[in-house]
Amino acid sequence: MAIHEPVHQPIGHVERRVTDPPRAQRRRRRRALGIDEGLMGVALLAGPANVIMQLAQPGVGYGVMESRVESGRVDLHPIKRARTTFTYLAVATNGSDAQKDAFRRAVNRAHAQVYSTPESRSPVPYNAFDPALQLWVGACLYKGGVDIYRMFIGELDGEDADRHYREGMTLATTLQVPPKMWPADRAAFDRYWEESLAKVHIDDAVREYLFPIAANRIRGVTLPRRLQRLSDNFALLITTGFLPQRFRDEMRLPWDATKQRRFDRLIAVLATVNRYLPRFVRQFPFNVLLHDLDRRIKKGRPLV
Repeated sequence: MAIHEPVHQPIGHVERRVTDPPRAQRRRRRRALGIDEGLMGVALLAGPANVIMQLAQPGVGYGVMESRVESGRVDLHPIKRARTTFTYLAVATNGSDAQKDAFRRAVNRAHAQVYSTPESRSPVPYNAFDPALQLWVGACLYKGGVDIYRMFIGELDGEDADRHYREGMTLATTLQVPPKMWPADRAAFDRYWEESLAKVHIDDAVREYLFPIAANRIRGVTLPRRLQRLSDNFALLITTGFLPQRFRDEMRLPWDATKQRRFDRLIAVLATVNRYLPRFVRQFPFNVLLHDLDRRIKKGRPLV
């Protein structure tokens, strides 16, 4: 099967539709790739951007920001929250039915405490069991996964892209989203995505909540001013580079041609290095999370 190696392009992948045809690139023979192939350690760089995309829907943003599940708050426990999210990706794309059932029950117990109340500051009512909100989260994960695929693995032709899309459905349906809610094909997904962008809004409260995530700051860790500025600038280059312009605007994160070129050069270097890493190194930590999940299940430890 032919796929295409990534080649530097001046136009950001994040602005492309999932139905966009493959770009002209060097071709090589390689085995068929599934959606789990996109679970690479380098993909973690896009994590903050994907969180921003998800929380840009007010129901999701306020649901997370006002969550009564203190142990799962990304602003208070970023490492634990990251482990939960990465485990969900591993379970949804490559987990057994037993692993999916166990993780679903654990997530459902946490989600049962996430709903709006009369005291909520949210402009919209929300409930973590709302399949429409879960569909949006799954769609963000899939769209981000497509961007990662194109940047670090390469372009997939139509048949393989369709298979990748069908496999991507589990990113939403592992929880409460019924399969019939997942857009029927990639063209339908593009329509859903464009319609959903009209509902995106990040207000001042959510923006303030998200900025430390965008800048990859760790709560309680304070760097000297100059080091903090350098760290923020580098993290914001990466986070903003993975965000489509609609979300950059909502976050008020500046972007220009110079930053795009810097981001493209960084991705080109990382993609080259990533391509030559041994598979088990390339897929860390996702390749160990399912084993960790089994260990937690066996010992009766919390899964989320």
